[in-house]
Amino acid sequence: MFIDFFFLLRERGLKVSLNEWMALTDALNRGLGQSSLTAFYYLCRAILIKTEADYDKFDLAFAEFFNGIKTPEEIPDEVWEWLDKELKEPSEAFEQALSRIQKYDFDELQKMLEERLKEQHSEHNGGGYWIGTGGTSPFGHGGYNPAGIRIGGESRHRSAVQVAGERNFRDFREDNTLDIRNFQMAFRKLRQFSSRNDGPKTELDIDATIKETSDNAGMLNLVFDRPRKNTVKVLLLFDSAGSMSIYSRLCSQLFQAAYQSNHFKDLQVFYFHNCFYQELFTDPSCRRSSSIDTNWILRNLSSEYKVIIVGDGTMAPSELLRTGGASYRVSYNPEPGIVWLKRVKDHFTHTVWLNPIKKGNWDYVYGSQTLSLIRQIYPMYELTLEGLDGAIKKLLVNR
Repeated sequence: MFIDFFFLLRERGLKVSLNEWMALTDALNRGLGQSSLTAFYYLCRAILIKTEADYDKFDLAFAEFFNGIKTPEEIPDEVWEWLDKELKEPSEAFEQALSRIQKYDFDELQKMLEERLKEQHSEHNGGGYWIGTGGTSPFGHGGYNPAGIRIGGESRHRSAVQVAGERNFRDFREDNTLDIRNFQMAFRKLRQFSSRNDGPKTELDIDATIKETSDNAGMLNLVFDRPRKNTVKVLLLFDSAGSMSIYSRLCSQLFQAAYQSNHFKDLQVFYFHNCFYQELFTDPSCRRSSSIDTNWILRNLSSEYKVIIVGDGTMAPSELLRTGGASYRVSYNPEPGIVWLKRVKDHFTHTVWLNPIKKGNWDYVYGSQTLSLIRQIYPMYELTLEGLDGAIKKLLVNR
C-alpha cells in the first residue's frame, strides 16, 4: 500500500526521486511519523516536496490516497480533555510493562480504537489498555508504544486529510492562471535588458557591497554603481473578441500590468482578431477607425522590440491559409494570414506566443490544426505562471 502512494505522487506530476522516498522510509523507521497520519502528512511534504509551487499537487494526491481513513483527530471532545492534562510520573511497573507490548497491524489498531471509544467513560493515565497519557497503551500520547496510534499532543482539530483537502497552497501552483501582480513580477525580469550608461555612481550595489564587506573582514564597505536605465521595448499583440472573449479579464490584467510597469523604455499595444493581416488595430473592437497599417509598424518599430502575442490560435483554416479568408474583417486580405505571421516573426528577433488554453488541450480543441501551424512559427507557452516564466526566459536569450 505504501509504495502505491509513491506511484500516485509520480502520476500526479510530482518529481519524487527514489533517494527522497528512501529518506522518507528511513525517517519513518526512526519514529518521526509518530504513528499519526497528520505527522506523516507533514513529514512527507517536508522530505518529498521541493517547492511550495507543488504543495497543492501534493495535497490533492494525499487527499485522494488517504480519503476515507479515519484518523485520531476525529476523537470526541471529552477524550481530548482527558488527554490535555499534564502527564504523571511513570509508575514502577512501567519498565516491566514494556517487555509485554504486543504489536498490531493498522487495521487491528483501528478496530481496537473503535472498541475503546465505545467502552471508555473516564480518563486514564499510565496504563496499557485505555486511551490515555503515558503508559504503554497503543492509544494516546506521552507514553511508549512503537506500534500504536498517537492521539493528542499536536494537530488536534484537523485530520491530515482535512488539512490536505483545504488546499491552502493552490495559489502557489506554477500552472495557475495569473493576476496583475504575477504579470508585473514576470515583466520585471525583462530588466536584464536594461543598461548602465555613463553618469555618476549613485545607486547602491548590494551584491558588490556584501562581497567587498566580506573581503574586508566584516568592515562595511559600500559599493555604488551607475543606475540602470530602461532600454526594454515591448510590443504586445492581443487577439480580441470571438473565442478570446472568455479570457478578456485575464488579457485585461496582462495589459494593466504592462501599462503600469516602469520597466520598459517603450510599450506598444495593438489588437487583431484570430490572425493579423495587413492591418492591426489600436482598439480591441478592431474597427476600421482604429486600424493601422502593419507594414507601417514593421518599418517604424525596430527589430529590438520584444514581441508578446496573446491569443488562443484557434480559427478556421481558411483564416490562416487563404487570401480573402479572414473573418470579422473590415477589408479583404490579399495575402494569407500565415504570411503575415511569418513576416512579423522574421522582423523581430525575440517573439513569444502566450496561449490561455491549457497546454494539455492544444492538440484536441476546435481549431487545433491552426494552433499547431502557429506553434511551428512561434514558440508558444501556456498563459500560466510557469508558462509566462518560460516565455520571459525565451525573450532573454538570443534568437
